Amino acid sequence: MLDVDVSARRAAFHLDAAFRSDAPIVALFGRSGAGKTTLVHAIAGIVRPERGRIVIGERVLFDSARGIDLPPEKRRVGYVFQDALLFPHLSVRANLAYGEALTPAAERFVDSERVLALLGIGGLLERRPASLSGGERQRVAIGRALMASPRLLLLDEPLASLDGARKAEILAYIELLRDELRLPMVYVSHALEEVTRLADRVVVVADGRVVAEGGAAEALSRAEVGAIAGRFDEGAVIDARVAAHDAAFEITRLAFADGELVVPNVDALPGESVRVRVRSRDVSLALAAPAGVSIQNILEARVETISHEFGAIVDVGLKVGETGLTARVTRKAVSELALAPGARVFALVKAVSIDRRSVGFA
Repeated sequence: MLDVDVSARRAAFHLDAAFRSDAPIVALFGRSGAGKTTLVHAIAGIVRPERGRIVIGERVLFDSARGIDLPPEKRRVGYVFQDALLFPHLSVRANLAYGEALTPAAERFVDSERVLALLGIGGLLERRPASLSGGERQRVAIGRALMASPRLLLLDEPLASLDGARKAEILAYIELLRDELRLPMVYVSHALEEVTRLADRVVVVADGRVVAEGGAAEALSRAEVGAIAGRFDEGAVIDARVAAHDAAFEITRLAFADGELVVPNVDALPGESVRVRVRSRDVSLALAAPAGVSIQNILEARVETISHEFGAIVDVGLKVGETGLTARVTRKAVSELALAPGARVFALVKAVSIDRRSVGFA
Protein backbone atom coordinates (compact mmCIF):
# COMPACT_ATOMS: atom_id res chain seq x y z
CA MET A 1 0.00 0.00 0.00
CA LEU A 2 1.26 3.45 -0.96
CA ASP A 3 -0.31 6.15 1.23
CA VAL A 4 0.42 9.79 0.34
CA ASP A 5 -1.06 12.91 1.91
CA VAL A 6 1.15 15.99 1.54
CA SER A 7 1.18 19.73 1.21
CA ALA A 8 4.17 21.45 -0.40
CA ARG A 9 5.13 24.76 -1.97
CA ARG A 10 7.51 25.43 -4.83
CA ALA A 11 7.76 29.15 -5.51
CA ALA A 12 4.16 30.27 -6.22
CA PHE A 13 2.87 26.73 -6.78
CA HIS A 14 1.00 24.98 -3.96
CA LEU A 15 0.50 21.21 -3.88
CA ASP A 16 -2.09 19.76 -1.53
CA ALA A 17 -2.78 16.19 -2.62
CA ALA A 18 -3.62 12.79 -1.17
CA PHE A 19 -4.14 9.31 -2.56
CA ARG A 20 -3.85 5.67 -1.49
CA SER A 21 -3.23 2.69 -3.73
CA ASP A 22 -2.22 -0.94 -3.56
CA ALA A 23 -2.39 -1.34 -7.36
CA PRO A 24 0.64 -2.71 -9.28
CA ILE A 25 0.80 0.49 -11.34
CA VAL A 26 -0.82 3.73 -10.21
CA ALA A 27 -0.74 6.53 -12.78
CA LEU A 28 -0.59 10.23 -11.96
CA PHE A 29 -2.35 11.86 -14.90
CA GLY A 30 -2.68 15.55 -15.65
CA ARG A 31 -1.49 18.46 -17.73
CA SER A 32 2.07 19.73 -17.56
CA GLY A 33 2.36 21.93 -14.49
CA ALA A 34 -0.47 20.17 -12.64
CA GLY A 35 1.81 19.05 -9.81
CA LYS A 36 2.55 15.44 -10.79
CA THR A 37 6.32 15.81 -10.67
CA THR A 38 6.21 17.74 -7.39
CA LEU A 39 4.17 14.87 -5.95
CA VAL A 40 6.67 12.19 -7.02
CA HIS A 41 9.56 14.39 -5.89
CA ALA A 42 7.94 14.42 -2.45
CA ILE A 43 7.70 10.61 -2.49
CA ALA A 44 11.34 10.35 -3.56
CA GLY A 45 12.54 12.83 -0.94
CA ILE A 46 13.67 15.46 -3.44
CA VAL A 47 11.03 17.92 -2.17
CA ARG A 48 10.28 18.25 1.55
CA PRO A 49 6.53 18.79 2.16
CA GLU A 50 5.38 21.43 4.62
CA ARG A 51 3.17 18.84 6.24
CA GLY A 52 1.81 15.37 5.64
CA ARG A 53 2.67 11.70 5.56
CA ILE A 54 4.16 9.27 3.03
CA VAL A 55 4.10 5.54 3.76
CA ILE A 56 5.03 2.48 1.68
CA GLY A 57 3.60 -0.63 3.28
CA GLU A 58 4.57 -0.32 6.95
CA ARG A 59 7.58 1.89 6.23
CA VAL A 60 7.14 5.59 7.00
CA LEU A 61 9.17 7.78 4.65
CA PHE A 62 7.83 11.11 5.84
CA ASP A 63 5.63 12.17 8.74
CA SER A 64 5.68 15.84 9.69
CA ALA A 65 3.80 15.22 12.93
CA ARG A 66 6.37 12.66 14.10
CA GLY A 67 9.42 14.44 12.72
CA ILE A 68 10.28 11.64 10.27
CA ASP A 69 11.95 12.61 6.98
CA LEU A 70 14.12 9.87 5.50
CA PRO A 71 16.77 11.13 3.05
CA PRO A 72 16.35 10.00 -0.59
CA GLU A 73 19.09 7.36 -0.35
CA LYS A 74 17.32 5.72 2.61
CA ARG A 75 13.85 5.58 1.08
CA ARG A 76 14.44 2.59 -1.21
CA VAL A 77 12.57 4.35 -4.01
CA GLY A 78 13.83 4.04 -7.59
CA TYR A 79 13.41 7.09 -9.83
CA VAL A 80 13.42 7.15 -13.65
CA PHE A 81 13.43 10.69 -15.01
CA GLN A 82 12.03 12.02 -18.28
CA ASP A 83 15.58 12.30 -19.59
CA ALA A 84 17.65 9.24 -18.72
CA LEU A 85 20.27 11.33 -16.82
CA LEU A 86 22.93 8.65 -17.06
CA PHE A 87 26.49 9.50 -16.08
CA PRO A 88 28.01 10.33 -19.50
CA HIS A 89 31.59 9.50 -18.48
CA LEU A 90 30.68 6.01 -17.26
CA SER A 91 29.93 2.86 -19.23
CA VAL A 92 26.53 1.19 -19.01
CA ARG A 93 28.07 -1.37 -16.69
CA ALA A 94 29.35 1.37 -14.35
CA ASN A 95 26.01 3.21 -14.43
CA LEU A 96 24.25 0.02 -13.38
CA ALA A 97 26.84 -0.66 -10.69
CA TYR A 98 26.21 2.82 -9.29
CA GLY A 99 22.54 1.95 -8.82
CA GLU A 100 23.41 -1.35 -7.14
CA ALA A 101 25.88 0.34 -4.78
CA LEU A 102 23.09 2.50 -3.35
CA THR A 103 21.74 -0.50 -1.41
CA PRO A 104 23.68 -2.57 1.15
CA ALA A 105 24.43 -6.07 -0.14
CA ALA A 106 22.31 -7.71 2.57
CA GLU A 107 19.22 -5.76 1.45
CA ARG A 108 19.46 -6.42 -2.29
CA PHE A 109 16.77 -8.63 -3.74
CA VAL A 110 16.96 -7.83 -7.46
CA ASP A 111 18.87 -10.34 -9.59
CA SER A 112 21.15 -8.25 -11.83
CA GLU A 113 21.31 -10.91 -14.56
CA ARG A 114 17.53 -11.08 -14.63
CA VAL A 115 17.27 -7.31 -15.00
CA LEU A 116 19.77 -7.36 -17.87
CA ALA A 117 17.73 -10.05 -19.59
CA LEU A 118 14.33 -8.44 -19.00
CA LEU A 119 15.50 -5.07 -20.33
CA GLY A 120 17.63 -6.49 -23.12
CA ILE A 121 20.69 -4.45 -22.14
CA GLY A 122 23.24 -7.21 -21.61
CA GLY A 123 24.91 -6.38 -24.92
CA LEU A 124 25.29 -2.69 -24.05
CA LEU A 125 27.46 -3.01 -20.94
CA GLU A 126 30.71 -1.66 -22.38
CA ARG A 127 29.13 1.25 -24.25
CA ARG A 128 28.77 4.81 -23.06
CA PRO A 129 25.47 6.75 -22.98
CA ALA A 130 26.40 8.97 -25.95
CA SER A 131 26.49 5.91 -28.23
CA LEU A 132 23.03 4.66 -27.20
CA SER A 133 19.68 5.37 -28.82
CA GLY A 134 17.01 7.17 -26.81
CA GLY A 135 15.20 3.90 -26.11
CA GLU A 136 18.43 2.17 -25.05
CA ARG A 137 19.31 5.03 -22.69
CA GLN A 138 15.90 4.86 -21.06
CA ARG A 139 16.14 1.09 -20.64
CA VAL A 140 19.52 1.53 -18.95
CA ALA A 141 18.05 4.24 -16.71
CA ILE A 142 15.28 1.85 -15.66
CA GLY A 143 17.91 -0.84 -15.08
CA ARG A 144 19.99 1.49 -12.89
CA ALA A 145 16.92 2.27 -10.77
CA LEU A 146 16.06 -1.43 -10.45
CA MET A 147 19.61 -2.39 -9.43
CA ALA A 148 19.08 -0.49 -6.19
CA SER A 149 16.39 -3.07 -5.22
CA PRO A 150 13.72 -0.41 -4.68
CA ARG A 151 10.44 -1.06 -2.89
CA LEU A 152 8.72 1.35 -5.28
CA LEU A 153 9.63 2.53 -8.79
CA LEU A 154 8.75 6.09 -9.86
CA LEU A 155 8.63 6.74 -13.61
CA ASP A 156 8.29 10.45 -14.35
CA GLU A 157 7.19 10.97 -17.99
CA PRO A 158 9.73 8.33 -19.12
CA LEU A 159 8.54 8.38 -22.74
CA ALA A 160 8.21 12.14 -23.24
CA SER A 161 11.49 12.53 -25.15
CA LEU A 162 11.08 9.41 -27.33
CA ASP A 163 9.59 8.93 -30.78
CA GLY A 164 6.63 6.62 -31.45
CA ALA A 165 8.66 3.46 -32.08
CA ARG A 166 10.82 3.93 -28.98
CA LYS A 167 7.74 4.68 -26.86
CA ALA A 168 6.16 1.38 -27.89
CA GLU A 169 9.43 -0.39 -27.08
CA ILE A 170 9.67 1.04 -23.56
CA LEU A 171 5.97 0.44 -22.85
CA ALA A 172 6.47 -3.24 -23.63
CA TYR A 173 9.46 -3.42 -21.26
CA ILE A 174 7.51 -1.71 -18.46
CA GLU A 175 4.70 -4.24 -18.91
CA LEU A 176 7.27 -7.03 -18.73
CA LEU A 177 8.76 -5.64 -15.52
CA ARG A 178 5.31 -5.33 -13.97
CA ASP A 179 4.49 -8.94 -14.78
CA GLU A 180 7.88 -10.47 -13.95
CA LEU A 181 9.17 -8.47 -10.98
CA ARG A 182 5.87 -7.62 -9.26
CA LEU A 183 7.38 -4.28 -8.32
CA PRO A 184 4.84 -1.51 -7.56
CA MET A 185 5.19 1.55 -9.76
CA VAL A 186 3.97 5.14 -9.90
CA TYR A 187 3.78 6.21 -13.54
CA VAL A 188 3.54 9.93 -14.34
CA SER A 189 2.12 10.95 -17.70
CA HIS A 190 -0.17 13.35 -19.56
CA ALA A 191 -0.60 10.84 -22.44
CA LEU A 192 -3.92 8.98 -22.30
CA GLU A 193 -2.75 6.06 -24.43
CA GLU A 194 0.13 5.33 -22.01
CA VAL A 195 -2.09 5.52 -18.94
CA THR A 196 -4.81 3.38 -20.54
CA ARG A 197 -2.30 0.72 -21.46
CA LEU A 198 -0.36 0.56 -18.19
CA ALA A 199 -2.33 1.81 -15.22
CA ASP A 200 -4.37 -0.26 -12.79
CA ARG A 201 -5.42 2.81 -10.84
CA VAL A 202 -5.46 6.45 -11.97
CA VAL A 203 -5.03 9.58 -9.87
CA VAL A 204 -6.01 12.70 -11.83
CA VAL A 205 -4.10 15.83 -10.76
CA ALA A 206 -5.02 19.42 -11.65
CA ASP A 207 -3.72 22.67 -10.14
CA GLY A 208 -1.96 20.85 -7.33
CA ARG A 209 -5.05 18.88 -6.26
CA VAL A 210 -6.34 15.35 -6.81
CA VAL A 211 -9.59 15.89 -8.73
CA ALA A 212 -10.46 12.26 -9.50
CA GLU A 213 -9.24 8.82 -8.50
CA GLY A 214 -10.28 5.26 -9.24
CA GLY A 215 -9.81 2.17 -11.36
CA ALA A 216 -8.44 2.91 -14.82
CA ALA A 217 -11.66 2.37 -16.79
CA GLU A 218 -13.80 4.36 -14.37
CA ALA A 219 -11.37 7.23 -13.79
CA LEU A 220 -10.36 7.68 -17.43
CA SER A 221 -14.00 7.95 -18.51
CA ARG A 222 -14.74 10.85 -16.16
CA ALA A 223 -15.34 14.42 -17.25
CA GLU A 224 -12.27 15.67 -15.37
CA VAL A 225 -10.03 13.56 -17.63
CA GLY A 226 -11.81 14.80 -20.76
CA ALA A 227 -11.21 18.38 -19.74
CA ILE A 228 -7.49 17.67 -19.29
CA ALA A 229 -7.05 15.49 -22.38
CA GLY A 230 -8.74 18.00 -24.67
CA ARG A 231 -11.53 17.52 -27.17
CA PHE A 232 -9.32 15.54 -29.56
CA ASP A 233 -8.68 12.71 -27.06
CA GLU A 234 -11.82 12.69 -24.92
CA GLY A 235 -13.64 9.37 -24.75
CA ALA A 236 -14.52 6.31 -22.72
CA VAL A 237 -12.44 3.41 -21.44
CA ILE A 238 -14.11 -0.01 -21.35
CA ASP A 239 -13.07 -3.11 -19.39
CA ALA A 240 -13.20 -6.12 -21.70
CA ARG A 241 -11.68 -9.52 -22.31
CA VAL A 242 -10.21 -11.11 -25.41
CA ALA A 243 -13.00 -13.31 -26.86
CA ALA A 244 -11.21 -14.61 -29.97
CA HIS A 245 -8.65 -13.87 -32.67
CA ASP A 246 -9.31 -14.07 -36.40
CA ALA A 247 -5.90 -14.97 -37.84
CA ALA A 248 -7.09 -14.71 -41.44
CA PHE A 249 -8.05 -11.03 -41.09
CA GLU A 250 -5.71 -10.17 -38.20
CA ILE A 251 -8.47 -8.86 -35.96
CA THR A 252 -9.48 -9.51 -32.36
CA ARG A 253 -12.94 -9.64 -30.81
CA LEU A 254 -13.14 -8.02 -27.38
CA ALA A 255 -16.16 -8.90 -25.26
CA PHE A 256 -17.41 -6.52 -22.56
CA ALA A 257 -20.37 -6.71 -20.19
CA ASP A 258 -22.88 -5.34 -22.69
CA GLY A 259 -21.47 -6.13 -26.12
CA GLU A 260 -18.44 -6.75 -28.26
CA LEU A 261 -15.85 -4.73 -30.14
CA VAL A 262 -13.80 -5.74 -33.17
CA VAL A 263 -10.30 -4.22 -33.18
CA PRO A 264 -7.02 -4.76 -35.03
CA ASN A 265 -5.09 -7.75 -33.67
CA VAL A 266 -4.27 -7.46 -29.95
CA ASP A 267 -1.27 -9.30 -28.55
CA ALA A 268 -3.14 -11.10 -25.75
CA LEU A 269 -4.47 -14.58 -25.16
CA PRO A 270 -8.19 -15.44 -25.34
CA GLY A 271 -9.74 -14.87 -21.94
CA GLU A 272 -7.22 -12.21 -20.85
CA SER A 273 -8.66 -8.99 -19.44
CA VAL A 274 -7.90 -5.76 -21.28
CA ARG A 275 -8.99 -2.12 -21.36
CA VAL A 276 -9.94 -0.39 -24.59
CA ARG A 277 -10.23 3.36 -25.15
CA VAL A 278 -12.86 4.61 -27.58
CA ARG A 279 -12.52 8.30 -28.46
CA SER A 280 -15.71 10.35 -28.72
CA ARG A 281 -14.74 11.67 -32.15
CA ASP A 282 -14.56 8.08 -33.45
CA VAL A 283 -18.20 7.31 -32.59
CA SER A 284 -21.00 8.10 -35.07
CA LEU A 285 -24.75 7.65 -34.59
CA ALA A 286 -27.58 6.17 -36.64
CA LEU A 287 -31.29 5.69 -35.95
CA ALA A 288 -31.27 2.24 -37.58
CA ALA A 289 -28.60 -0.42 -37.89
CA PRO A 290 -26.93 0.28 -41.24
CA ALA A 291 -26.33 -2.45 -43.80
CA GLY A 292 -23.62 -2.67 -46.42
CA VAL A 293 -21.07 -0.53 -44.56
CA SER A 294 -17.41 -1.14 -43.73
CA ILE A 295 -17.84 -0.22 -40.05
CA GLN A 296 -17.35 -3.37 -37.96
CA ASN A 297 -18.75 -2.17 -34.62
CA ILE A 298 -22.47 -1.39 -34.55
CA LEU A 299 -23.72 -1.18 -30.94
CA GLU A 300 -27.32 -0.61 -29.90
CA ALA A 301 -27.45 2.18 -27.33
CA ARG A 302 -29.68 4.73 -25.64
CA VAL A 303 -29.06 8.45 -25.33
CA GLU A 304 -28.36 9.52 -21.76
CA THR A 305 -27.21 13.13 -22.08
CA ILE A 306 -26.67 15.80 -24.70
CA SER A 307 -24.14 18.51 -24.00
CA HIS A 308 -25.28 22.14 -24.18
CA GLU A 309 -21.97 23.77 -25.03
CA PHE A 310 -21.90 26.54 -27.57
CA GLY A 311 -20.64 25.90 -31.07
CA ALA A 312 -21.20 23.32 -33.75
CA ILE A 313 -19.99 20.29 -31.76
CA VAL A 314 -22.15 18.29 -29.37
CA ASP A 315 -21.22 15.40 -27.08
CA VAL A 316 -23.92 12.75 -26.79
CA GLY A 317 -23.59 10.55 -23.72
CA LEU A 318 -24.67 6.97 -24.42
CA LYS A 319 -25.23 3.75 -22.55
CA VAL A 320 -24.64 0.42 -24.29
CA GLY A 321 -26.49 -1.63 -21.71
CA GLU A 322 -24.81 -0.19 -18.62
CA THR A 323 -21.51 0.59 -20.36
CA GLY A 324 -20.84 4.27 -20.99
CA LEU A 325 -19.79 5.69 -24.37
CA THR A 326 -19.73 9.18 -25.86
CA ALA A 327 -20.33 10.25 -29.46
CA ARG A 328 -19.09 13.59 -30.76
CA VAL A 329 -21.35 14.85 -33.53
CA THR A 330 -22.54 18.18 -34.90
CA ARG A 331 -25.46 20.10 -33.46
CA LYS A 332 -27.03 19.86 -36.91
CA ALA A 333 -26.90 16.04 -36.72
CA VAL A 334 -28.59 16.09 -33.30
CA SER A 335 -31.38 18.23 -34.74
CA GLU A 336 -31.83 16.14 -37.90
CA LEU A 337 -31.94 12.88 -35.92
CA ALA A 338 -34.22 14.47 -33.30
CA LEU A 339 -32.01 13.08 -30.53
CA ALA A 340 -33.12 13.40 -26.93
CA PRO A 341 -32.44 11.55 -23.67
CA GLY A 342 -34.02 8.13 -23.81
CA ALA A 343 -33.80 7.81 -27.61
CA ARG A 344 -32.64 4.49 -29.05
CA VAL A 345 -29.72 4.74 -31.46
CA PHE A 346 -26.88 2.72 -32.91
CA ALA A 347 -23.30 3.71 -32.09
CA LEU A 348 -20.90 3.11 -34.98
CA VAL A 349 -17.19 2.66 -34.24
CA LYS A 350 -14.62 1.95 -36.93
CA ALA A 351 -12.36 -0.95 -35.93
CA VAL A 352 -9.28 0.85 -37.25
CA SER A 353 -9.91 3.83 -34.96
CA ILE A 354 -8.94 1.64 -31.99
CA ASP A 355 -5.21 1.05 -32.32
CA ARG A 356 -2.86 -1.10 -30.20
CA ARG A 357 -1.84 1.91 -28.12
CA SER A 358 -5.46 2.27 -26.96
CA VAL A 359 -5.60 -1.26 -25.52
CA GLY A 360 -4.05 -2.17 -22.19
CA PHE A 361 -4.08 -5.17 -19.88
CA ALA A 362 -6.59 -4.83 -17.06
